[in-house]
Amino acid sequence: MTERLRAVIADDQALVRTGFRMILAADGIEVAAEAADGEEAVAAVRRTRPDVVLMDIRMPRMDGLEATRRILAGGAGGSSGAGDTRVLILTTYDLDHYVYAALAAGASGFLLKDVTPEHLVAAVRLVRSGDALLAPTITRRLVERFARRDDVRPALHRDLSRLTPRELDVLRLLATGLSNTELADRLNLSVATVKTHVARILSKLGLRDRVQAVVVAYETGLTSPGGTG
Repeated sequence: MTERLRAVIADDQALVRTGFRMILAADGIEVAAEAADGEEAVAAVRRTRPDVVLMDIRMPRMDGLEATRRILAGGAGGSSGAGDTRVLILTTYDLDHYVYAALAAGASGFLLKDVTPEHLVAAVRLVRSGDALLAPTITRRLVERFARRDDVRPALHRDLSRLTPRELDVLRLLATGLSNTELADRLNLSVATVKTHVARILSKLGLRDRVQAVVVAYETGLTSPGGTG
């Protein structure tokens, strides 16, 4: 039985929201609310507490970046914050310079707006699970391009001394976009052991998911832009 999943769609174009709603509903994903700007998105998350927010970046009144910050910092839900809500950024261009900042703010990944219906549904479910990095090669390329720019301040610096040597190895390779299976093959470990290492890394560094771990790996210099891990 497929796990019940609730989403909020935030985009200033009504046709985009309608199209995404139809695609998600056809796969049994409930759209709890729609929002035409960032302020509406924050309010919708507070009201409905969805599992995933599909968040456009360029919107009036409050853009998707600020809305993402407020939602994931707890501003959308008062004392209880956004809970387990994940934010999936929607963008027209695959190297939109706002996307890196959104990932650093806690977004769990991003999608191009011309995504296929199958990929959209799979991405929403993937982000909800928190088990894999969404679009690893695209995300890594974007992080490599913006992680060292002077106009983007690091937002997720963490003390990597908390990690064991093996956990550092896992984080370094994770930042290159490898899946759990690929990590297991590279390190001669079982997939279950890799999942345990990843979970411990996230817990020790206070991170929401693998995407934030990638950002930390670049911002701390563990992995360098253009590096192979």
